[in-house]
Amino acid sequence: MKIESVLQEKGRDVITISPGAKVADAVDTIHKRRIGALVVTGGDGGVLGIFSERDVMDGLAKHGARTLSTEVRENMTELVHSCTRSDTVVEVMGMMTRRRIRHIPVVERSELLGLVSIGDLVKARIAETESEAEALKEYIATG
Repeated sequence: MKIESVLQEKGRDVITISPGAKVADAVDTIHKRRIGALVVTGGDGGVLGIFSERDVMDGLAKHGARTLSTEVRENMTELVHSCTRSDTVVEVMGMMTRRRIRHIPVVERSELLGLVSIGDLVKARIAETESEAEALKEYIATG
């Protein structure tokens, strides 16, 4: 299964934030939207980083409550690993596991096309496995 299939199922909406936004605003957005990460984008829409729950926790552990008044750019993860629509779910799950990350932007030709989480990929993989099992049952039954 390709990442394109996951995007078709879940949608392509990505909640983004500017690097100059305050961490408090990012935390509020994450909380209200019930999501785990925001993609940090520049004026041209290019991906500059990821700001996740982990970044909030790191900032609070290092700098305490004053982290909330700093800018997202000071706390975001700058090294962004991305995938394309043609990558497979298994490939991207492997990347997430190796790199210990839970969110990966889908990017092609510097254009942000979507965002997939480990939860999205596990859900897709389970659906694919169930579909394969059902197909095998039908094949055996019609023998």
